[in-house]
Amino acid sequence: MTMLERTLSIIKPNAVERGLVGKILARFEDNHLKIVATKMVWLSRPKAMEFYAVHKERPFFKSLVDFMVSGPVVVSVLEGEDAVKRHRDVMGATDPGKAAPGTIRKDFGESIEKNASHGSDSLDNAKVEISHFFSGLELQDYARR
Repeated sequence: MTMLERTLSIIKPNAVERGLVGKILARFEDNHLKIVATKMVWLSRPKAMEFYAVHKERPFFKSLVDFMVSGPVVVSVLEGEDAVKRHRDVMGATDPGKAAPGTIRKDFGESIEKNASHGSDSLDNAKVEISHFFSGLELQDYARR
């Protein structure tokens, strides 16, 4: 029996601004990823800096934070079999120019930074990332099903 996993998805400000939220969420559901929690938030600079702290020594950190606080994002918890890998496959390569046809980043990404979506890269990171945006209480009712 396969265990269900959970992963975090962020629809980035450029995709929200372009009205792509519904199309992107539909792709998750079409690929057997159940949306168990979702909300639109406008990240504060401290929250974005905390979330992307793993990149703080990289040259693109300031630009990434500036971009992520430039408009609202949609954060979701997705659940399914092999959810982390499945979500990453649906998103495609980080660079939209190298992403496979039919992936979110190929179809909706504008650049490596403005690639329309973020997804957890491991189960351990998914747990940490989910906790940045969702309390246990927000996920509690669903967990009791």
